[in-house]
Amino acid sequence: MPLTSRPLRKLGFLTIGLFDEPDPRRGHESTLEIIELGERLGFDSAWVRHRHLQHGISSPVAVLSAASQRTRRIELGTAVIPLGWENPLRLAEDLATVDLLSGGRLNPGVSVGPPMHFDQVKGALYPDTADAEDFGHGRVERLLDFVRGKPATDFSGVEGFEVFSDRVQPHSPGLGRRMWYGGGSLRSARWAGEHGMNLLTSSVVKAEGPDDFAEIQLSHIRAFRAAHPDGEAARVSQGLVVIPTDSASPEQRARYEEYADRRTPRTTEPQGPARLLFAPDLVGTSAEIAERLHAHAAFREVDEVAFALPFTFEHEDYVQILTDMATRLGPALGWRADTP
Repeated sequence: MPLTSRPLRKLGFLTIGLFDEPDPRRGHESTLEIIELGERLGFDSAWVRHRHLQHGISSPVAVLSAASQRTRRIELGTAVIPLGWENPLRLAEDLATVDLLSGGRLNPGVSVGPPMHFDQVKGALYPDTADAEDFGHGRVERLLDFVRGKPATDFSGVEGFEVFSDRVQPHSPGLGRRMWYGGGSLRSARWAGEHGMNLLTSSVVKAEGPDDFAEIQLSHIRAFRAAHPDGEAARVSQGLVVIPTDSASPEQRARYEEYADRRTPRTTEPQGPARLLFAPDLVGTSAEIAERLHAHAAFREVDEVAFALPFTFEHEDYVQILTDMATRLGPALGWRADTP
């Protein structure tokens, strides 16, 4: 088995936080319980996805604020907030507030581009400014500036009994170093590096060269670090879909394998005009998954992961998967839990 060049230092997981429309509270509670379980198992980080006008977490910052009060050690991240839906100044205020409440554990991940189904939603989202909105990297730069403490206005001082600041309040020192960019192309990876962000890689990339997922992702990681001020020390987290089955029941194993089989056709060649290439889901024992990861060219370049949980499983399935990740797969990859 080939060895990784970087021992696995941080083990995390990512959940979409689905809920049933008639009872959305139960789904949100399930997500919070899963994050609490992750801390008990020793995971280094828990990440939540972001979904608008769907039955998934639409307000990850609010969910992570709640999670910050039910945990004390685990890092809390978003993967990712699509900035096309956000006002960067207001988001900077929310991020700083939750980071302070969490004791400096927030890891905000963001992405750019027009909101999904923009033509259908722009009348509700930007009824007066849709044609003027900037959905490119400039939106991230504004957020970074505000989070890092650059002035948001040319006015500050005392007006009557009120005191005004020229920068976003509260300001959370250190948060600017924990901003992540979700990138799947060479251009976005280089941009994130040039702007001193951390890089979130996932199970989807743009096929800009040979149709080999691991090699494409490896090229993104190397381009990011080449552009980053921290060079080889720049942080990268990989987020493949990983489903260990060590303690799963026969029924669970069959369901997991069926889930992965349904998604396999999209991994054989680039999809759509954007030529998106998906990584296969990794299903099997921890020993089998570890062997496949050790052979993965991009995995060998990282020392942090945020393994993605499947979308549509039951709460009990996630408990089994996370338990196997922490107790079997993590150690098979050289990771050790940081538990009291």
